[in-house]
Amino acid sequence: MKAIFAAAVSAVVLAASPAMSESWKDQYKTIKFGILSGENEKDRIARYTPFEKYLENELGVEVEIFTAGSYDGVIQAIAADQIEFAFFGSSSYAAAYTETDSGVVPLVSRLQKDGSTGYYSVVAVRCDSGIETLEDLKGKTLAFADPDSTSGYAVPYFNLAKQGFDPKTYFGAIPFSGAHETGVLGVYNKQYDAAATYITNETNGIPQRMVTKGMIEDGSICTIWKSPEITSGPLAARANLPQGLIADMRKAVMDIPENDTLAFIEMTGGEDSTQEGWIEVDHDRYQWIVDMRDWLKKQRRGG
Repeated sequence: MKAIFAAAVSAVVLAASPAMSESWKDQYKTIKFGILSGENEKDRIARYTPFEKYLENELGVEVEIFTAGSYDGVIQAIAADQIEFAFFGSSSYAAAYTETDSGVVPLVSRLQKDGSTGYYSVVAVRCDSGIETLEDLKGKTLAFADPDSTSGYAVPYFNLAKQGFDPKTYFGAIPFSGAHETGVLGVYNKQYDAAATYITNETNGIPQRMVTKGMIEDGSICTIWKSPEITSGPLAARANLPQGLIADMRKAVMDIPENDTLAFIEMTGGEDSTQEGWIEVDHDRYQWIVDMRDWLKKQRRGG
């Protein structure tokens, strides 16, 4: 793990001289980073506030968290140069990449303790619902999270269609819940028969985190379908930012597991965190997501 961090830091140092790294502070007195609406806003802000303070100490400027009611709110904010950085899922990054005509750059992505760098979309149901397979869901309601969610929409829609379960015709209704937690809570409260969400592994994910937070009872939510592994989404930067700022942000994030372990644990899931650190990434890692989103658009247009 330390070797990964050392190699990443060395690459950053080579990419930007000290003079370059300092010069961006004349232009940017405040840095804003966006976070997606995977959970309720209060918990989102609470999880990332220690990270916000960490960045202020590391970068030497004011840092602000930006939230929005939908994934598209963060995408539009970075496209309009209202924020400098954002934590995206793979699909929302692809949306931002397309929306900005390649105007965003992925910096780092997640490395789990088991060595994996991805996660899974799942279809969640109430364990006492009697629904055990996708066949049992025919004609029933499957809630997707958000149109720009990777695991909550793009990946499950794409893979279910490829597996012969065309969401448009197979399910009775396919509403958007607005967020992962909202969808799972809707299943828990019997508003939906099923919801698409994500897990990192069998002990970490949205349902497990909701149990920890007391939002749902342990053992109440089960999964009946799991996708192939999804590449974890990146922390991305606007491509038009000074290279020194991009390099300094990448280094600060890569270093946080060692420099501020408590802030790192909190931002990656608290006591349920299974994340070990970060890996550097580039756009090639996400091009298949861009291609998948293009396929989904054609499907919606009847192409």
